[in-house]
Amino acid sequence: MKKIYLYSTLLFISLLILWEMIVKVKKISPLILPKPTMIAENLFTLLLSGYFTPHIFTTLVEIISGFFVGALIGIGLGLLVAQSNTLQLVLKPYIIATQAMPKVALAPLLILWFGYGYTPKILIVALISFFPLFESTITGLLVVEKDRLALFQLLKASKWQTLWRLQLPTAIPYLLSGMRVAVVLSVVGAVVSEFIGANKGLGALIIVAQGMMDTPLLFSAFILLTAIGILLYTSIYTIEHLFLRKYTTYRRKIS
Repeated sequence: MKKIYLYSTLLFISLLILWEMIVKVKKISPLILPKPTMIAENLFTLLLSGYFTPHIFTTLVEIISGFFVGALIGIGLGLLVAQSNTLQLVLKPYIIATQAMPKVALAPLLILWFGYGYTPKILIVALISFFPLFESTITGLLVVEKDRLALFQLLKASKWQTLWRLQLPTAIPYLLSGMRVAVVLSVVGAVVSEFIGANKGLGALIIVAQGMMDTPLLFSAFILLTAIGILLYTSIYTIEHLFLRKYTTYRRKIS
């Protein structure tokens, strides 16, 4: 495993060196493609000066708040729908329609209704992160082994007992997998919402950098967004790994 990480790091460094050499040899303008050293210098200088701090904070608030709102609605609605075939048939077409709807087209309406503050951005992030969590919740709750379900019915367990003792433990891996997908989509949602209308945030900063033709700043904002996405994904993955240990132990106990 250590060798794999080493090879991956060496590949990354090699690509950066190749990039640096191509820009230098071809004498490519920084407006088109700046050197990695120039981007790094720009990134660290602006980080140390505090220039990025309010933009990072704004984007993080939108991502985390929107993700939690989407998770609350997605998981809550998934729990309800999984318990009723009627609800599933009635609500699912509307839920799918919310995902088929282009969020970029919806953003101007939300900004018109709620202004340029956090609210429209959080709503867009919530809409984008909602569906993976809804689907993963339903899938996890409905993949319970028939023999185990039959045993709970034989023991006359209530719906609540079946949900809490059998369905939820089975759904945890699916739920956490959906969270990994949703948290990355939340970053995309926050950036898209800031593209439409914002004066703070890394997405808004990208628009400003584009207008100023400041390519190093564009790359710096892109790197920060990528770092945020990786950090959030890794956090969910770590939580998933810890939960799966407990889940495996639990399954062994009830087997």
